[in-house]
Amino acid sequence: MKNITISQIDTLFVNGSYPIEFLLYYNKRLQTKKIRSVLKKLSSQFWPVFGLYNAGKIFSHIYIEQEIFEEDIRQQNFDVNQSSEIYENHSQSIPSEINRLFYLKIIQYKNGTVLIPRMNHLVGDGYSYFYFLSMLAPLSQNNLVPFKNFILRHTFKPHHNRTILKPFLFTGDGADSLPKIKKPILEYEYISKNLIQNQIKLIDRELNQSVSTNDILCAMVIKKTLGIHSGKFMENFYLSIPIDIRHQIEQYGPRFFGNGLLFHKISFNIHEIIKADIKELAVRIRQNMPQITKENYIQYLIQIEDLVQNKHKELLRPYNPENGCLVTNLSKLPTHKLDFGRGNPDLVFLLTIGKNSAAILSNKEHFILRYVY
Repeated sequence: MKNITISQIDTLFVNGSYPIEFLLYYNKRLQTKKIRSVLKKLSSQFWPVFGLYNAGKIFSHIYIEQEIFEEDIRQQNFDVNQSSEIYENHSQSIPSEINRLFYLKIIQYKNGTVLIPRMNHLVGDGYSYFYFLSMLAPLSQNNLVPFKNFILRHTFKPHHNRTILKPFLFTGDGADSLPKIKKPILEYEYISKNLIQNQIKLIDRELNQSVSTNDILCAMVIKKTLGIHSGKFMENFYLSIPIDIRHQIEQYGPRFFGNGLLFHKISFNIHEIIKADIKELAVRIRQNMPQITKENYIQYLIQIEDLVQNKHKELLRPYNPENGCLVTNLSKLPTHKLDFGRGNPDLVFLLTIGKNSAAILSNKEHFILRYVY
């Protein structure tokens, strides 16, 4: 039986919080026989996906289709235009009591097929989630020639060494799970990409500062969050931003399968947010972004180890919704790699939610901010 020790950053997810879950809709029906076959084949290379967690380690587990796969047929059409109904009708498609780390629910509608893959965040981050799906999709195409199958599986074989920079052994408990949001409110805001580019140029010209698209959108999020919850936050407000470190630290690299993340937190005084405009907040965010190096990341891992050793379980979370918000940039999802043989998905809908969180999504002309509160 294979097993692997979880990393320092993995400890933020041992309580099962923040599972990664998207809904993929294809307007042409998918045949699932090949998908089911490929899932079993990939269970060797991507064994942590199909494993079980216990006492600081992920253990491999025999592949049992009934424990990770389900297919339903519904005699109705899927409506791509009803965002609120999509969440209400599909957010509970996969039972929460399932103890496997990955589950795939497929729903056959009269006008197409819906895939809902859910992966426990302990297994890996969003990059890992789509890395796995981008292997599952092409290998499930009926017209894929055998040698391409071989090349795909071996060229993109993941590596699973989670403690590659610093040894670590976790034997405790993670933070207590946050209570579920009983009636979450999902709100969408569409922002022109041209507007953001003009803002970047304006900041450069007026303030002589360089900022990114993400800086401006994060500034908008904290302004909006504070406005929604006026008077509910105390003196300080914390913005938490997950940063993928794979491309800055060569020991990880693009084939690392796990949580290759640094959760960077920026502290603001509430009055500072109220008085500042978007431009000033964006500059403040940019000035506080960390330099990602091997040495700095090791120090970050040590900080998490200190929290574990001193039993500060309540701090072993990506963010605390009672004193701040989490902003995740999902504007460059690799949807072009999710062709199961009938074309790319016609809709990609984020089902994962967290109180006082925002996801940055995009279409051709707009950034889309999805708020949850």
